[in-house]
Amino acid sequence: MSPAEEASPRPPRQRLFFALQPAPEIRTRLWRLARSLPLARERLTHPDDLHATLAFLGMVEADRLGAVTAVAAQIRAEPFTLQIDRLDYWPRPKVAWAGPSRVPPGLEQLVVDLWAGLASCGFEPETRPYRAHITLARKGGAIEAGTIEPPIPWEVGDFVLMQSLSVAEPPRYKVLQRWALGSARG
Repeated sequence: MSPAEEASPRPPRQRLFFALQPAPEIRTRLWRLARSLPLARERLTHPDDLHATLAFLGMVEADRLGAVTAVAAQIRAEPFTLQIDRLDYWPRPKVAWAGPSRVPPGLEQLVVDLWAGLASCGFEPETRPYRAHITLARKGGAIEAGTIEPPIPWEVGDFVLMQSLSVAEPPRYKVLQRWALGSARG
């Protein structure tokens, strides 16, 4: 590294992702569901942090934030309903989650459109298939997969850009900006 490179400070960076953030009443239902599971309370996701990730960007320099928000502003997706009807557990990351057994076409298209725009700005698209889920707990014990009865209907009318905060106490995520879906966009 040259002396000039060492002297110039790195631009500030933020850990960012696009997500669906449930309305308070849906977060309350998901929180009750999480608390009903045989999981350690300290491992549960804070109710204000419950979300479904659409696109994880990782560490993003402040000077790229404008391009990221411009991509989101170009999205022309319609509102959709997400039926949260499934509980499951991923053993490798030790994550208990809830999600839809069927991803609605509107959600699939939203993810595709976001990644298409982000790729044009130099972001590397996710290669794994999209799996809509809301993390209920991390690093806890396994739960039995099953259905949620009755399902939790989530009317999705917007999406958000969130920042992961480097704090020890929850909530650990902050909404930076929100975009409406459909004709109510603004």
